Amino acid sequence: MNGHAMYVEVENLGENDQIVRHASLVKRIAYHLLNRLPPSVQVDDLIQAGMVGLLEAASNFNPAMGASFETFAGIRIRGSMIDEIRRSDWTPRSVHRKFRAVTEAIRKIENETGDDARDVDVAAELGMSLGEYHQILVDSSSSRIYSIETIEDNKQDAAIPSSSENTPDEAFSSDEYRQQLTESIRLLPEKEQLVMSLYYDDELNFREIGEILDVTESRICQLHGQALLRIKARMSEWNTHS
Repeated sequence: MNGHAMYVEVENLGENDQIVRHASLVKRIAYHLLNRLPPSVQVDDLIQAGMVGLLEAASNFNPAMGASFETFAGIRIRGSMIDEIRRSDWTPRSVHRKFRAVTEAIRKIENETGDDARDVDVAAELGMSLGEYHQILVDSSSSRIYSIETIEDNKQDAAIPSSSENTPDEAFSSDEYRQQLTESIRLLPEKEQLVMSLYYDDELNFREIGEILDVTESRICQLHGQALLRIKARMSEWNTHS
């Protein structure tokens, strides 16, 4: 059964009031996530995964945990969608290796110079042309190697504790992690920081950001990808489990 068919069936069930009343939440979360994902991700897949999350939330909800059902369900729905995205990650291993190489090169250059690593410096460190490096940035921007949305989901998941031990994902919810992430973003080069703000805070797409900054959509994609890899390099001690 596809996502929309499952959504319609649940709406027509009428057996579980919580599920029926919150089915629309699945669609809202699916379309919100879709705006920040590559074109290869289909909304129907997100809805299907989200409906599974909603059903699980209805089965496992405990009012004594202190959260409303909508909050609890929203976390479970998003978590199910993120899990589906991770399972269907299309990025080849060879591309992930390139991402890691760029991340390490950025970290090395910035540690040695104390300045932001420039495109030309990273390309030279990796022994590749600027065009090749820019293509890696485009690939990183459209992949899922470092999702700000996922970080936000992990922070919300921490509100629903499941055990007394911290898992790797729960490390993302710590105050220290959030402080370091915030600082890493704050210290991005001005243009990269602006792109991140317009994309994640104002929810503009790359074309719209390009019009504001008077550069091509491709260049915005490169800046976004470089910002992600720069943050990953600066957060390297937190990424040992990734």
